[in-house]
Amino acid sequence: MCCSGLLKIIMFIFNGAIFAVGAAILGVGIWVTVDAASLLDFLEHIEDAPPELAQLGSDEYLLIGLGSVLTFIGFLGCCGAIRESRCMLLTFFIVILLIFIAELAGAVVLLVFQPVVEKLLEDIGEKVGVSIEQHYGGPDDEAFTTFWNTTMDTLECCGYNNYTDFDGSPHVTMTHFYPIECCKEGTDCDFAQAKADNVSGCFPKLVTLIEDNALIVGAVALGVCGVEIAAMVVSMMLYKKAGKD
Repeated sequence: MCCSGLLKIIMFIFNGAIFAVGAAILGVGIWVTVDAASLLDFLEHIEDAPPELAQLGSDEYLLIGLGSVLTFIGFLGCCGAIRESRCMLLTFFIVILLIFIAELAGAVVLLVFQPVVEKLLEDIGEKVGVSIEQHYGGPDDEAFTTFWNTTMDTLECCGYNNYTDFDGSPHVTMTHFYPIECCKEGTDCDFAQAKADNVSGCFPKLVTLIEDNALIVGAVALGVCGVEIAAMVVSMMLYKKAGKD
């Protein structure tokens, strides 16, 4: 009985935290969808607010989706543990198991089908390069331009691949200059300077960043997998206990 009560408390605390985080993300997503202007105005008045928060306006559906999933998982875990509902506990177990399987499948794909993944990333890079050429600096694409400016400033990179992504873009066509992030010094970044500096693209920079922090990434991934396995074990223990009552 004592062990069962402890398991219920663990499940409630764990899933309560997931539910709270999911509800917060969902609330922000809905807020951005309904009134993005007021959110951005609110962020502007926060001292030292990360510039990446300004991009929430373009990710509202991702926030809503992620928040909904986390809220649903947290609700199932909390209610299933408190009420000892076999249906909720089993559903919680299945959802966590599917997420775990998807993570394993993604890892297998990255390891076994690395050439395919590299080709896919190259194709994505070509499409991103085309989108930069078509929209960066356009009068109706301020959000797109701001996103890339923030990304390049944060990662200290230039474009997706390099400065050539901006060739023919509205920004270069109108100003005859490349983004300042494409040059190592100075504010006037013309073609000659951008070519000479050849600042690394954001994708290669991101890959290098991940490789340099591979140990941390691996530790976090193992930690997440461990938590998921523990959640599945606890939910099954409560599931079996509920079936004996």
